[in-house]
Amino acid sequence: MPSRGPALSHPEALRYSRHLTLPEVGVEGQERLKAARVLLVGVGGLGSPAALYLAAAGVGTLGLVDADAVDASNLQRQVVHGSAAVGRPKVDSAADRLHDLNPFVRVERIPERLTSGNALGILREYDVVVDGSDNFPTRYLVNDACVLLGKPDVYGAIFRFDGQASVFDARRGPCYRCLFAEPPPPDLVPSCAEAGVLGVLPGVIGSLQATEAIKLILGVGESLVGRLLLFDALKLEFRELALAKDPDCPVCGSRPTVTSLIDYEAFCGVPTPFAQAEITVHELSAERARGGSVVVVDVREPYEVALAAFPGALHIPLRQLPARLAELDPRAPVVTLCHLGQRSLAARELLVAAGFKNVRSVAGGIDAWSREVDAAVPRY
Repeated sequence: MPSRGPALSHPEALRYSRHLTLPEVGVEGQERLKAARVLLVGVGGLGSPAALYLAAAGVGTLGLVDADAVDASNLQRQVVHGSAAVGRPKVDSAADRLHDLNPFVRVERIPERLTSGNALGILREYDVVVDGSDNFPTRYLVNDACVLLGKPDVYGAIFRFDGQASVFDARRGPCYRCLFAEPPPPDLVPSCAEAGVLGVLPGVIGSLQATEAIKLILGVGESLVGRLLLFDALKLEFRELALAKDPDCPVCGSRPTVTSLIDYEAFCGVPTPFAQAEITVHELSAERARGGSVVVVDVREPYEVALAAFPGALHIPLRQLPARLAELDPRAPVVTLCHLGQRSLAARELLVAAGFKNVRSVAGGIDAWSREVDAAVPRY
């Protein structure tokens, strides 16, 4: 953690006066915060509240790494962005808001997707990493990079009404792989877009992540190292699990086998698109314009179809597909469609396994159709 930084200016002392009266912070602690550098991986649901509170607390430098743009569906929970920011890069939108909140904080924008190629170079410049990612490949990537660099990984995750948080620091306790040695099958893990998430939930978990990052910088309190905090919003209940370091962990154990960053998409079993498996929305549009016999099977849930229907599609929710195969002609060309393209790939695999010979999945789902082909179809 950083040592005591430059002295506070009078305006800074006034701004942080409620911190200065806390014995656990005081002037020295506030100067530590001013000298600290924190990286936020993702400026979405979790990164939004974490960034806001870290900036308000006076963390001197915040790095924002995110390659996405603000979408209207983000605004229900990603509170660092506003309606006027729709379409803008998230790092730019967030940087503007953070500068307005606290002009004494320096914001470093990294409008890139974190990868095995750039992660070590990005993370090594920061003292603490706050992981606000929403997918397993990035979580494993952040964990392994933090272990290799000796950095603390402030972890958070959300799903529907449930959240969890911890601090993974292999120098003092377990890492993420000690808890989750293997990723779950990708077709069993719906995204927030597919499963939904209570809008205030990331505010709770992201605020906890900001709290843990501040405690690490100050060196006060008892961190979540070795503990997993579980939150159930429906019951308004917190539970805690004790975590132990796995001596056989492949990255932080006594005989590590992961000594450099790997291909995390492959490790997590994320399907790699290939020509015969997927069809682009432009290709599908051209086929329909030619009057082809392609059958579009929409595997989304009924409420999704009510929000944004795909014209002419046969609606069979993915969970019902095995029991409704008889409704489809195995000799006809079939195209599966969902919201973003993950469930439709699972549907394609199911149909191929059932003997269908000509099945493709719409890359990017109906969201891509709305963005690139027909803007009259609502996005959600």
